[in-house]
Amino acid sequence: MSWRRAEVLREVRRWSGAVEYAVRLATEDPAGLPSEVRALAYLAMVGEPCPGDTVLLNVSALVKGLGTGGLALVVAVPDRLPPDVDGPGHIVKARYTPQQQMFLAIDEQDSPHHDALSDAVAAAGSLGSMPVVVADLHSALPAILAGIRAEAPDLRVVYVMTDGGALPMAFSRSVAGLIDAGWLTSTITVGQAFGGEHEAVTLHSALVAARRVLAADIVVVTQGPGNVGTGTPWGFSGVAAGEALNAAWTLGGTGIGAVRVSFGDARGRHRGLSHHSRTAYGRVCLAPATLPYATPTNVAQELVAEQVHALAADATAPLRPVAVEAAGLRQALEAVPVGLSTMGRGLDADPEAFIASAIAGRWAASIRSCAPGTPE
Repeated sequence: MSWRRAEVLREVRRWSGAVEYAVRLATEDPAGLPSEVRALAYLAMVGEPCPGDTVLLNVSALVKGLGTGGLALVVAVPDRLPPDVDGPGHIVKARYTPQQQMFLAIDEQDSPHHDALSDAVAAAGSLGSMPVVVADLHSALPAILAGIRAEAPDLRVVYVMTDGGALPMAFSRSVAGLIDAGWLTSTITVGQAFGGEHEAVTLHSALVAARRVLAADIVVVTQGPGNVGTGTPWGFSGVAAGEALNAAWTLGGTGIGAVRVSFGDARGRHRGLSHHSRTAYGRVCLAPATLPYATPTNVAQELVAEQVHALAADATAPLRPVAVEAAGLRQALEAVPVGLSTMGRGLDADPEAFIASAIAGRWAASIRSCAPGTPE
């Protein structure tokens, strides 16, 4: 790890739970970092730095030149510690690290919802065929919601963030913007991820809570920002998308895989249908699931349709390809209240990437039960 001291110069921008600052490093940097860098503070963890404060930074991502995580992170404001926070709950996240935090999880014994999640109905079949849309990239979330709203704008949608990427939900400006716009009913962070409106110990508990406590019509599951990949068949955090479909099926939900598509990525393994989708859905998923794709209207979509059918034919699980009309989705994507960006490319640079995610959302909205979710 790489540590630095710095002085807070000014606030750059803020969103729910986080503030980005311009800071000046205290000394000439041995790694060649510029004297002024951007640093992110999670308010619940370190309090709120002010201009003139000295802050302790973790600059490891900056030194490595990383993309999504390429910011300095405020570890502490040593001269002005935040007040102690005490409250109910005993579920520790970021466990056994110096910055572990304690939360009240929606599924723990002290939660008012514990009984609703511990009875026999919650053990299996409790999702009542509720659509669960799964994607391996966080950037798919706004596009999936655009597809849902293009079909049925009044549905209750709960976002479940897993811990394959960023752990703090506050890192995602997209989620903050989608909540502010009213596009999400609620959020749940699971595993070691934290900062959602609700916390859950496991994905399974989060799915049951979304249906039985939060009355969701549809749940969207993705990891946080910052997909980890190694260029190897199994070494990418998106494999958890296949495991999420298994969880949805185990609990009686209808699993829907949003396929990862790109025609703007220069890497052959991601062109058209990404190898990430082939692996997560074709090998890791062991349960029935649906793979929606755009009814072809151009050469790119024809290729994706062929690839999705080939994936389903060769898959370990019974996957069902479904063609869905994409009419109107480009306009729906242009109306998204947050920025659209996947691997550094926007809607104009890689439209099929976002349309593929919106297609999954449209399909989920079209098949969702007419009966609303049943709160406890």
